[in-house]
Amino acid sequence: MKQELIELLCKKSFKYSDTPSFKLVSGEISHYYVNCKPVILSPRGMFLTGHLVFDAIRDLNADGVGGLTFGADPIAVATAFVSELQKRPVNAFSIRKTKKDHGISKWVEGDIKPKGRIVILEDVVTTGGSTIKAIERARSEGYDVIKVVTLVDRQEGGVENIIEHVGDVHSLILKDELLAQVKKASAQ
Repeated sequence: MKQELIELLCKKSFKYSDTPSFKLVSGEISHYYVNCKPVILSPRGMFLTGHLVFDAIRDLNADGVGGLTFGADPIAVATAFVSELQKRPVNAFSIRKTKKDHGISKWVEGDIKPKGRIVILEDVVTTGGSTIKAIERARSEGYDVIKVVTLVDRQEGGVENIIEHVGDVHSLILKDELLAQVKKASAQ
């Protein structure tokens, strides 16, 4: 499944240039860009991602999976769906980018029990900033963050930054694996 997901990401989500051409959220210009949405919002991508993430958290007895909206949302939903198929249900949740100013003002939306054990998900990690923000917001509402799972690690120090906040971080796919697949495909 992992190799198929790498191939799908290279086909739909990963862009590479010999010269830095892609502006990142940080403002830096990069040789490559990863936009996982075309994959994680496709049926096959959801299937693969949901299974791989569930495999990474299977034995944690987590109450929920989710992260900062919008990048983590499809991953959380796919994982929750697979968890039900595996008869080991884990609820999905979403963490708001801004707190709503009406009703019950909270960061985390979903059916997660108070003080629940949760896994933070992220589609792409560069510096780890958005993941750390999700961790802090979840903890501010009393949740126990037990692990972080990232779909793609750009290998630019983000995972190391996240480990300072949550010791258990798992990246499903590394940038180097995507680059290797691109080089392999272009050599054929």
